[in-house]
Amino acid sequence: MNIRWEGLNELKVALDPKARVESVKKIVMLNGSEMQRSAQQKAPVDTGTLKRSIKLDIQNGGMRAKTEATVEYAPYQEYGTRFMNAHPYMKPAFNQQKGKFKNDLAKLMK
Repeated sequence: MNIRWEGLNELKVALDPKARVESVKKIVMLNGSEMQRSAQQKAPVDTGTLKRSIKLDIQNGGMRAKTEATVEYAPYQEYGTRFMNAHPYMKPAFNQQKGKFKNDLAKLMK
């Protein structure tokens, strides 16, 4: 018995974009979780509520990662008020992660 596969090149071309999309989703998930972890490490800790409130939400079918602190006083810690200095944790985590995210995507496109 002989089996002859026809259309493998066409199949490969059709599957390649799908493989790249899945790879992009993995990169988004990895970098989102790393940013969440970094923000949690940088967050000021009194009771730990702010740190625990930093969540990761994967959206848009895996193409977007949203990291945010959900407690009501999170912006006051990040930006400060006229009564207290800022204790940034989210922006430094973002700045640290964005270069790695760009590099990960660039590697995928090579």
